[in-house]
Amino acid sequence: MRPLLVPFFISHQGCPHRCVFCDQERVAGAAAGLPTPGHLLRRIEEYRLGAPARQLEVAFYGGTFTALPRRDQEGLLLPLQPLLAAGIVRSVRLSTRPDAVDPDTAVFLKEYGVATVELGVQSLDPEVLLLSGRGHGPCEVELSVAVLKRAGIEVGLQLMPGLPGDTPQRSLVSLRRALALKPAFLRIYPTLVIEGTELARRYREGSYHPLSLPQAVSLCKEMLLAAGEAGVPVIRFGLQPTSELDSPGVVLAGPYHPAFGQLVESELCFDRMSALLEGIPAGSRVTFGAPQGRVSDLVGQSRGNLRRLAANYGVNPSVSEDTALPHGRISLTWGELVRYASLFESHPRH
Repeated sequence: MRPLLVPFFISHQGCPHRCVFCDQERVAGAAAGLPTPGHLLRRIEEYRLGAPARQLEVAFYGGTFTALPRRDQEGLLLPLQPLLAAGIVRSVRLSTRPDAVDPDTAVFLKEYGVATVELGVQSLDPEVLLLSGRGHGPCEVELSVAVLKRAGIEVGLQLMPGLPGDTPQRSLVSLRRALALKPAFLRIYPTLVIEGTELARRYREGSYHPLSLPQAVSLCKEMLLAAGEAGVPVIRFGLQPTSELDSPGVVLAGPYHPAFGQLVESELCFDRMSALLEGIPAGSRVTFGAPQGRVSDLVGQSRGNLRRLAANYGVNPSVSEDTALPHGRISLTWGELVRYASLFESHPRH
């Protein structure tokens, strides 16, 4: 059973830069500041009592954990040590910047029970990084991944397609460079224009144009396909909805959608369902099989995939769950004909 995540947000703490897109307080829905040891322990205990059979994983998100003064890092990690020793907390994960990791830091994190570090990479294109005010280049990304892996720490990478100077082609090149580093997982957050940021100013003056929602879905579908072919899971698309993000006037522009990840998954499913229909005559009743928990991805939001298939191919489609199917495969049944497809392969199998 996967451990239950206990999240703490340290919005913008330790970060030496204010990138053009950044407003961590609004993105995370949490005010800046470091949790006290008492707050850490109380919240962990609440999670433990709520799920006594689950191990816990403590996560520090937002900000730049490893750019905090070392005493502050120790202040956050020391209270967890007895819980780690007792097995109540299985591990710790945190997020940081690629240029805030060195061999000494990696060893320190490993000694304090940090098992996973998520690097806010955003892009591996030098010009995009420069225009976004990141303060580092691609080399720092590659070096930090290597340093963390040598210390025995799992590494996840966060990417942000649609930054200033970015194009879909550049985003895909960045993705390929990221995949070559063999991360354990990816998070992909299409760039949003948040009120109060430098990007908002550029958007208003007309020098920055964000991705539209359809453009972002199409691009992220290609990124998901490439990551799937490389065997690297994308554990999240798009920002987690918060009351702050959903407030009027906070997101000025960009591809924000509270279920963005499902839009991406559904678009990939639509492509595979379309391929399975090759040679099926109009007017046919067909049933698509979905692995457990993925019926909604095949159906699409507001049954959009089924409507498009009916309109484009003239068939009468339905979807049913097939618990025998692996998570990454779907099927089509038409009379005695059964076809299968992997979400990460374009050609159906009979």
